[in-house]
Amino acid sequence: MKRTAQLLIGILISAFFLYLIVPGLHLPEVWRAMGQANYWWIVPGVAVYFVGLWARTWRWHFMLRHLKPVALARLFPVVCIGYFGNNIYPFRAGEVMRAYVLRQREEIPITSSLATVIIERIFDGLVMLLFVFLALPFAPIPAAFQRFVLFVTPLLLITTAVFIWLTVRPRWVAALYGWVAGHLLPARIRIRTDDIYERFMEGIASLRSGSDVLMIFVTSIVIWLMETVKYWFVMHAFTFSLFTPLSSRGAFHTFLALMLINGLVNLATTLPSAPGYIGTFDTPAIETLVAYGVDAQLAASYTLTLHVALWAPVTVLGAYYFWREQLRWSDFIAAQEQANQPAQSDAPVIE
Repeated sequence: MKRTAQLLIGILISAFFLYLIVPGLHLPEVWRAMGQANYWWIVPGVAVYFVGLWARTWRWHFMLRHLKPVALARLFPVVCIGYFGNNIYPFRAGEVMRAYVLRQREEIPITSSLATVIIERIFDGLVMLLFVFLALPFAPIPAAFQRFVLFVTPLLLITTAVFIWLTVRPRWVAALYGWVAGHLLPARIRIRTDDIYERFMEGIASLRSGSDVLMIFVTSIVIWLMETVKYWFVMHAFTFSLFTPLSSRGAFHTFLALMLINGLVNLATTLPSAPGYIGTFDTPAIETLVAYGVDAQLAASYTLTLHVALWAPVTVLGAYYFWREQLRWSDFIAAQEQANQPAQSDAPVIE
């Protein structure tokens, strides 16, 4: 029932975002513009994207190394499976799925690896905010998205501060947890929560060093710059008239505009949605381009092409690795259950 409610909420949010943009589009013109695109430009875009995906794998390798050093070649398929899960299944299943596969392959506890995934999402959000604020002085950002950014910014900053506090003051955290657990939790529940707490604290240990935090942040910037370069390549699949309002300000301002779109889109996709980020990806991108003076039909054709170009390659590759690991949807359910079990249940399953 809970999962059904989550899926329904995601579908409703996607429907709302589509409702905001679809009535203003003339779909035959959108398809016509897509039919005239030069899709060869997507090839270098995909290549750059996979460079960024490899950088994302290295970042996770760096964050996991205090738990267990995992070779990049072994970790890359796990990252792709995570993308496949997020793009195909609801509830951001890919995040739990890759933690599950990592535990199966490398015996790293699910809760510990999920803690590193949360850190990834926090740093991704911080970089998205950085992109948005860098572009704001040059951007006609829609008012609704300005309010959204102002709402998200303090949440991300507070969350970041909390995680850093958790890592730099572990004794205080342990004392606080011990008091809360001792006074509020029954003994039978503490068997589970004590172990989850310990494994979670192990997972966020990569934030204890200032140099490690800097390395994670810099790597995150590289990852999202690579994705913005893909936005730039896909842009060239269309006629330059599509981006005349941007190009007239020079290549630098064009790239800043794409950084802004990248930032807004990925902040919006943190909201629950239908699988594949339907609506939450498309509406912010189209609306921002329209704010720059781009024709709505051309903006929609670019956005839809970009969405597919981002979604399809890594989903196909992730599906291959998913099949190679002989995984099923039931494995995701099992992963969720095992993430909440004590350590003795977190050992790999041997069939």
